[in-house]
Amino acid sequence: MSHREGYAWFIAAVIIISCSVARGQDLPGTEGSGRDGLALQEVEWGGYLRAQGSVSWPESGTLWGLQGTSPLYDGDLSTRIKNKLTFSQGIDLETHYEAVLSGGDSRRRLNNLIAAVPGFPQGVVTGGVPEDDRRLFDLTSVIDDDRSHILYHRLDRLALTVKRSTGVLRVGRQAVSWGNGLLFNPMDLFNPFSPTDILRDYKVGDDMVFAQLPLQKNSDVQLLYVPRRNPATERVSFPQSSVAGKYHFGRDTGEYDIMAAKHYDDDILGFGAVGYVKGAAWRLDGVWTAPAGSTHDGYLSLVANIDYSWTLWDKNFYGFVEYYFDGLSHDRYRNIFTDANLQERLVRGQLPVLGRNYLAADLQVELHPLLNAFVTVIDNLADPSGIIQPRVVWDAAQSVQVICGGNIYYGGRDTEFGGFIIPGTPIYSKNPDSVFIWVSYYF
Repeated sequence: MSHREGYAWFIAAVIIISCSVARGQDLPGTEGSGRDGLALQEVEWGGYLRAQGSVSWPESGTLWGLQGTSPLYDGDLSTRIKNKLTFSQGIDLETHYEAVLSGGDSRRRLNNLIAAVPGFPQGVVTGGVPEDDRRLFDLTSVIDDDRSHILYHRLDRLALTVKRSTGVLRVGRQAVSWGNGLLFNPMDLFNPFSPTDILRDYKVGDDMVFAQLPLQKNSDVQLLYVPRRNPATERVSFPQSSVAGKYHFGRDTGEYDIMAAKHYDDDILGFGAVGYVKGAAWRLDGVWTAPAGSTHDGYLSLVANIDYSWTLWDKNFYGFVEYYFDGLSHDRYRNIFTDANLQERLVRGQLPVLGRNYLAADLQVELHPLLNAFVTVIDNLADPSGIIQPRVVWDAAQSVQVICGGNIYYGGRDTEFGGFIIPGTPIYSKNPDSVFIWVSYYF
């Protein structure tokens, strides 16, 4: 079955269910709306409208400064519409539709580079439209696309959930998050956030089968299967897919996770722990990855953090410190342009940074119940270089939130965040400093 055929059958099933419940009819295979029937009990709607704007300042001699150092003005308009149908017998259907119009000077400049530079390394440019080439269903469609803007829409959630006393089964497009990292999260294998992401309200969904089975007190097992297609053949391929399980249990005041996975043909083992000491919470995750069919040896990824909240000067404060180690990287940043294995893992989200040792910190202060100030710092300990992300979050009205902030990169030449030479060119890779404003209306 092709992408499009699978998509058509999936949407047809949803339409049949929706039309049936809208008319108050019983679904096929049920016996009416009585004890054994399947009846609609609740319909929930929600979502947001969001406008984003940013200005960035590329530096001379960098990739973004090749066509000049004038400021880059960019903007986004997006919406997410959520629907949840709750049926009797512990069954619900959740759907999220999103549409995005994105464009500006950065997109225009990037497209000019791709057109002008033969062999431009497109594989290391992340972001943009979520690709469904590997997903089981193609639920993304580009409406309009040119050098300066793109308009697309997609279904980011489309999942049927069955809840029983024996557990939960969810089938369809959904999001699953594992692990205890706050910025870095090596145990989160499925569309993890980048450590520099500020908005983390929704992860990109994947087509999967997910089950959660409660065991004895304070323990459960989670199992999932993510079928993916080989983009070259458009057929489901096990080496492109993921099968994973996680056992969660509690002992005394601590909580623990043991994970095993076959992810893109890699063998992965993980262990996580959460504990508390003197009012602070600490977390530790370790993940061992054995790449299949690769010249790379197995490697360890490790994250450890501690967070704490306190009151000072009649203000509420919250902060955390996090250490991250990535055994795949070797502080040789230029390899990202020549190593296909690293590029592939960067696109998957398994390579959040290019170095080995990082220290991150975040501080939040409540200036007013409706106004909070944040600053996040991520530092590559080997260079050193890093990024500073100051911002304020203002709840301007009951359903309106405004976020203003910036991204400031520091470090000398030949460092990760300060910029390093792209092989075969005199060009540095440094991202431009920027400021942004996001306005969201929630409904």
